[in-house]
Amino acid sequence: MLEIERLSAAYGEHRVLHEITLGVGSNDFIAVVGPNGAGKTTLFRAISGTVKVTGGSIRFSGQDLAGVAPARRPHLGIAHVPEGRQVFATLSVEENLLLGAETDSGRRAWTENEERIYSWFPVLAERRRQPAGTLSGGEQQMLAIGRGLASAPRLLLLDEPSMGLAPAIADEIFERIVAIHAEGQIGILLVEQRVAEALHFATRGYVLDTGRVILAGDADTLRADDRIRQAYLGI
Repeated sequence: MLEIERLSAAYGEHRVLHEITLGVGSNDFIAVVGPNGAGKTTLFRAISGTVKVTGGSIRFSGQDLAGVAPARRPHLGIAHVPEGRQVFATLSVEENLLLGAETDSGRRAWTENEERIYSWFPVLAERRRQPAGTLSGGEQQMLAIGRGLASAPRLLLLDEPSMGLAPAIADEIFERIVAIHAEGQIGILLVEQRVAEALHFATRGYVLDTGRVILAGDADTLRADDRIRQAYLGI
């Protein structure tokens, strides 16, 4: 579904990604892990079209995204849930979700999607009329994910969903993501600093460092790699 070949990207003259190659199948759960500054968020911005691609290619369902404007990419089935949640604080929970449903497929599937989102995140149903800015951090993260799902995507990009959350709340978010993957039949590409949790739930992973893929493989193999165990798992 998503095919990235030798992708390079930059902010102005500052090159951040160096010939990244990775893929996500139609029902894969892929984790991208690595230290701060490794280029993980830049990778997502390149897929979404908000950062300059200087080399290589990104294809989605066989279509080269180079000629697709950033605003059109969600209509192809790509939903990007950025780091830091970024909900619309003065709008209600339901209004935030409706904004996410402004894609072609999101509008067609809104009734069914609304029910599924509220089943995955019951607290959002309880607070559907409440301004998003009054929600807790964990609830805002649930809303951000729900807003992405409201577009009826085929690929969900999740950027640091545990950022700034207490461990128990982060664990709950991960459990919901696993359920969404199992029940929603969508591909998930997860960027996460909680390496142990990311590799526990994902089927395959990529390790980025200084803008390069330094390791890749199935999650079990990566968890057993001494470099991962020492650098990220504290073993």
